[in-house]
Amino acid sequence: MVGGNPAGLAAAERELGLESTTLAFRPSPFGYPVDEVVWDDDDGRLVGELKRWRLLPRVLRDFDVIHFNAGSTLMPQRLVPDAPGAKPRNALENLYAAAVEQLDLRLLARAGKAIFVTFQGSDARQGEVAEAPGHYPAESDAYKRRRIARFDRYARGMYALNPDLVRFLPSRARFVPYAHVDPREWEPAAPAGASPRPLVLHAPTHRAIKGTRFVLDAVAGLRDEGLEFDFELVEGKTQSELRNLYGRADVVVDQLVLGWYGGLAVEAMALARPTVAYLREEDLGALPAEMRAEIPVVSADPETIRDVLRQLLTSRRPELAEIGRRGRAYVERWHDPLRIARELVADYEAAVTH
Repeated sequence: MVGGNPAGLAAAERELGLESTTLAFRPSPFGYPVDEVVWDDDDGRLVGELKRWRLLPRVLRDFDVIHFNAGSTLMPQRLVPDAPGAKPRNALENLYAAAVEQLDLRLLARAGKAIFVTFQGSDARQGEVAEAPGHYPAESDAYKRRRIARFDRYARGMYALNPDLVRFLPSRARFVPYAHVDPREWEPAAPAGASPRPLVLHAPTHRAIKGTRFVLDAVAGLRDEGLEFDFELVEGKTQSELRNLYGRADVVVDQLVLGWYGGLAVEAMALARPTVAYLREEDLGALPAEMRAEIPVVSADPETIRDVLRQLLTSRRPELAEIGRRGRAYVERWHDPLRIARELVADYEAAVTH
């Protein structure tokens, strides 16, 4: 349920007439919705695995299309060296995972099911290219390539929510935007830049991959210069809690190292908040040309974030309301779940009928 994308996509698919259900083993820690959670809080590992295996026959019986998210499947997988927040496993558990991981791909394909998969970030991103020092150790790259190759063998469609991931996936994979925010349900907040003392907000889900230390260094440096503004570092909040905080911010900083903006940026832009994130130019070729031309995100990296924030809080402050307005229009056009779902539904139908 990373970033709430499956739930947003499923809701749009239902609106288009499909029976679309989201299943997750655990609830999202950020409060994103899910139709059914497989594991209860008090389930031990043995009970959890029994429930996992009971789920497989149900999926084989009840579904025509299975769309996996975050490069995962129904089966457990070996502990990846860079898996954020993964619980430790003993050697026996890791051997068990190695023996059965992605086994369901073969079983589902043999049963004639149409398999699709979306990759979101660390499930495909590899250290040879990723600009997050120390977060993607070299030993995990080959492991990820093997998992991607198995998906390539069985999946009818492969997608990436971040354009940089396309370089790690087969050539048939394509970029699709985040679909977790329905603009009809997100009313823009008051125009940014009007408050007498501007507020900068940064809400990382993982400090290392969001470049939080560079944000903190920039804030400290600007305050040393005598620039007057407020700053909030927000962590551990649900989507609904963050939504209320976004509306008070004049500038939202998403991330500075990965080369694209995340779901948080989409939420901020939906509320007409000017948003800062690192955009890697060489990855933007994966986008439709019109989308690329309309990106309203203010690009910054670890070396430029201090200058970018200084400009937004001083010389470019009169532009904040317009940047926010452009962000809202961009979300309405490019992150509309119905627009995205229509493309995927066409892929589903083609896979099921051929």
